[in-house]
Amino acid sequence: MGLNSRAAPGVEQRAELAVVSACHLADVVAPTAWSEAAAEDALDAIDVLAAALSGISPATAEALAVVAGATADVRRRLGLRVDPGPAGEPSVPVPRTGPRTTPAPGAPSLPRPRVRRRGLGPGYQGISTER
Repeated sequence: MGLNSRAAPGVEQRAELAVVSACHLADVVAPTAWSEAAAEDALDAIDVLAAALSGISPATAEALAVVAGATADVRRRLGLRVDPGPAGEPSVPVPRTGPRTTPAPGAPSLPRPRVRRRGLGPGYQGISTER
């Protein structure tokens, strides 16, 4: 399997948004600009994008298989939490949000990264229109 002449609806726009966001981030960062939450979010984005691209073909999955290990290594070096996956391998599973194609049999696959969403905190009680 390879690339198509036209992407599925919404894919090109979302991929472009991802690269524009990454460029904006790269423009404002410095070594002292990172917080734990920001580093985790950036590493999660790398994992999610690598997992999405690994679905193109067994060759892309094989080439991108090192990404999960690399981001887990960065998490360890920064003292961030690394979630143990199957067989003790680091993984960050993400809930599926849309239809996915099944990888070719025997194709290596990356674990689906889990996006850690940060809410409004433990005291948040929602918004109510009642008085």
